[in-house]
Amino acid sequence: MADSSLYASCAEALTLAQSSKDDLADLLDPDTGFAPKMRQICQTHLAEAQENTEKYSIEELEALRMESDTWGLLQAVMPMRKTAYPSYPRAAELLAENPYTPPSTLAQAIMHASRLLEELVVVREWLHDTAPTPASVDATTGYWKFTKHQVMQALRMNKAAGLSGMDPDAVNREEDENLAPDDATYEKALTHALYAHVRAGKLDDAVELCRKAHQPWRAASIRGSTLFQWRAVANEPRDEDAMDESEDFDVWRGNRRRKLWKSACISAALNPNLPTTERALYAALAPSPQTASNLKAACRTWSDHLWAQISVVCEEKESQEMSRLRSSFWENPAETDVNVSMDGDEEAEEEEWEQEVVGSLESLAHISVEEGAPSDNPYHISQLNIILDRTDALLEAFAVGLKEGRYDPESSDYPTMTRFFAHLCLFLQLIDMSPPPLATQVILEAYLQVLEAAGQRELIAMYAGALGDNAVERYAMFLTSLELSADISERRLALTRARDHGLDMERVAVVTAERTIEKAFSVLPPAKGALPSVIGLQAPPSDAELLLVRSIEWTTYLESTYDTALEQANVIVRYLLGCGRVQVAKSAMEQLPTELNTIRDPEERSIEFLHYRQFFMVWDALERVVETQALEVPQMTRESRAEWLADYRSTLDAARERVVRLLTTEWLVPDSARGSSDRRTKELLRIRQIYVPELVIRLHAMLYSSRARIPGNLKHALELANIVADSRYRLYDDFADQPGRRLGDYLGAVRQAVLGGLEGGGSDPFRVLTM
Repeated sequence: MADSSLYASCAEALTLAQSSKDDLADLLDPDTGFAPKMRQICQTHLAEAQENTEKYSIEELEALRMESDTWGLLQAVMPMRKTAYPSYPRAAELLAENPYTPPSTLAQAIMHASRLLEELVVVREWLHDTAPTPASVDATTGYWKFTKHQVMQALRMNKAAGLSGMDPDAVNREEDENLAPDDATYEKALTHALYAHVRAGKLDDAVELCRKAHQPWRAASIRGSTLFQWRAVANEPRDEDAMDESEDFDVWRGNRRRKLWKSACISAALNPNLPTTERALYAALAPSPQTASNLKAACRTWSDHLWAQISVVCEEKESQEMSRLRSSFWENPAETDVNVSMDGDEEAEEEEWEQEVVGSLESLAHISVEEGAPSDNPYHISQLNIILDRTDALLEAFAVGLKEGRYDPESSDYPTMTRFFAHLCLFLQLIDMSPPPLATQVILEAYLQVLEAAGQRELIAMYAGALGDNAVERYAMFLTSLELSADISERRLALTRARDHGLDMERVAVVTAERTIEKAFSVLPPAKGALPSVIGLQAPPSDAELLLVRSIEWTTYLESTYDTALEQANVIVRYLLGCGRVQVAKSAMEQLPTELNTIRDPEERSIEFLHYRQFFMVWDALERVVETQALEVPQMTRESRAEWLADYRSTLDAARERVVRLLTTEWLVPDSARGSSDRRTKELLRIRQIYVPELVIRLHAMLYSSRARIPGNLKHALELANIVADSRYRLYDDFADQPGRRLGDYLGAVRQAVLGGLEGGGSDPFRVLTM
């Protein structure tokens, strides 16, 4: 179940990051950088989701958790890869200057000498942070309390005790020596808890847990993992102002015999007499190739296996480098006088080691796990590729999967996964790591579809703006998809967001209008074939026609796009008139700004637009004649009839003048010859064939029918015939061979008008022309 607030939170974090896109330190800040903010967003929404588990699936909760962990990994490794690598003294140089340099200082030098090792150490710390919270174990009131009571009772009764002693190794000496059931249960729970603490890197908590369990020897064995440190002999400058540091400056801490301790841990981990969990505990304290199998046996999740592998690699690399430092007083006291020079083939060895490490990590891509998400989970694949610094390959693989349809958009984890990869692309762009352009485009396109499906219209422009050259086309595609669902104010707001997010608002408006017109025309029938009838009541506009009409809205918000609006208006009105949809065409003209009337360039486009304006004024004038004529009723008084007749005469005269002016001014006559075959010319000729006969016959009928009330109109009707016959206007060419539009139909009406001239008496039918 997608949470709309999650999309908004991610967009807000992205907006804030984009405002600091030139400040790398701010983008990579461990507390306020982009990755920490994304991690916090995931954690916040995960906490909210866990309180409403009925609304979220287990898969969605797990996806949020893994996304949060992955952002934590990015924050851990990216600052190291983007910042300049400082110069550190090598361990051999420190020993050459001071053979008493403590192992903790040498270990730091060894880590800094290898960029890969330093990154792996950071990844191990991240794995500690993201490990499950260790289970708590209740403090006991004594060491093996119940077993002690059994032993004492056996001694009092002079019987054989269950144990030969109360020392920690007693249960391992003989197979038949066991703890009391309660103690055995507690011992098992304690060992599991200690392992979980080591897995989470909480060694101090593990030590404290051992002390509460009255097992200080366990605490000592865990504390033995700490490297020996003594700042007073480490050639470290003393900060007199740091009160907390000055107190322990001369105090040493850590394990002076760590090599011996490690050998003991390895032996314990390999001891078959010890319980499996305890062997895993010692293997975790001192990971090594010898104990790796014991450590991995305790791993349940993919993250556990990753932690185990990295722990072994880091510990082994440190041990190998330490063994080379023959002049170290603490690590090799018997060889302090031996000065062994550095191996001249060190770079080759380092390269070979790195290849081995990469190979061992790559094997985790196919490892089987007992719990949690499998190794091929997108987040596990992402984490592994991020660790291996293969983000380009990661993004390209995901983009290919999207294009090939490997991911189901209807699945519950698709929005979460797509959101993560989209923001990963944008994060890499922000820190100038140049993700693959084509892959980025595919991923962002997929996320835009997720936003559209989630109804997040206000966020589309922001993410579309990241598409670069395709940003305008993609955002225009989204605006086109709004169709009729958004009113004019919502459309204006959506278009304004393009400018707010760095897109060319004018270009977006033009492209959106073009795509909308194309979409409407793909549904509408072509304006060709038999001429349509424009008589009678027309059907209401269809959705496709409304979409075509409203497409002009996109180019009427800005004055800079008025010229495009004029061009598109001509195309739309030309189509609608060619289909006989007069009222729909009229509504399209009515929504256009009056400023379009003032555009004069190009002249051909401007004249066509003004001709449409002229036509609708003529059409309205004829409609007013019909409306005025309908106002006549038999019960009118003499005064009322006189007023009505005056109105009727004036409206009819105005209509006649407008029609005649239109017919005699080359209305919609294209500049090219009438025989031209271009599309626009054909469409204009079609409009003339529809409306010139209609206007002529309609005006003639009005004039003829009004002859009794207005005698002079019969003369006007016959004069109209002269205009139609005039070779200057060639109106007779616009009469088509269709019923109601044939020239013969009109001539029949003229003949009737001529005969009407005899109604007043006399034998000259043309006498009315001289009256």
